[in-house]
Amino acid sequence: MQLNENQIERYSRQILLPNIGGKGQERLLNAKVLIIGAGGLGSPCALYLGAAGVGTIGIVDSDSVELNNLQRQILHSSSTIGESKVKSGQERIQSINPDVKVVPHQLRLTSDNIMELIKDYEIVVDGSDNFPTRYLVNDACIFSQKPLVHGGILRYDGQSFTILPGESACFRCLFPEPPPPGSVPSCQQAGILGVVAGIIGTIQANEVLKYILQTGELLKNRLLIFNALKASFRSVSIPHNSHCPVCGDKPEITSLIDYELFCNTRGN
Repeated sequence: MQLNENQIERYSRQILLPNIGGKGQERLLNAKVLIIGAGGLGSPCALYLGAAGVGTIGIVDSDSVELNNLQRQILHSSSTIGESKVKSGQERIQSINPDVKVVPHQLRLTSDNIMELIKDYEIVVDGSDNFPTRYLVNDACIFSQKPLVHGGILRYDGQSFTILPGESACFRCLFPEPPPPGSVPSCQQAGILGVVAGIIGTIQANEVLKYILQTGELLKNRLLIFNALKASFRSVSIPHNSHCPVCGDKPEITSLIDYELFCNTRGN
């Protein structure tokens, strides 16, 4: 794809950057990214990827916009309350950048549909807010060799890292099994500061852009942790676990698992 005059103007501040230029912008326009969840994390991630000119953005979410979402889910607005989140998100992204093809997937991920869903995308972003989905997405990406950008938020804290199957630690290397239902509060139960979702979601977008552009250092084998009250970031090494049940030397998990739902809401 060759950039036209409008695209050169729209993306001019990116094209000026070292390691991007016209060729990098063309790579972004040809890229296909799937975002799981159009909530607190998926919202800023989708907005920045759309504004940056990522050509195809798939959005997966089964929920509709509610008033209590708007404190942090900036993809939506008061005028879209009651609308499906994927439709609301599609309208918002394309209002910012009509170059972008937004593919809405209004469904709940299961072991029956996830492999077919992710196959057409080159990288996946996990913006879900429940453990069953996180483990399902992790395992599916490992099995299909799809890069995955993880994000998690709760109260004043957030975290993110990038998983490159066959090269780096996966989510199960860090947390081999989901916690028992009810043992960890959800955002609905414990609360979340909206800006935490914004910070982690934009970090996820940054990871996607670096991967597509093949520049910079990814959060590979490294968990980035943010605390809003201290305004602090710290990085924790997470090397690949040879005993990991899904990506270790002798994996015990060889098929997808639908865990019992950890909480009743999705999308942070």
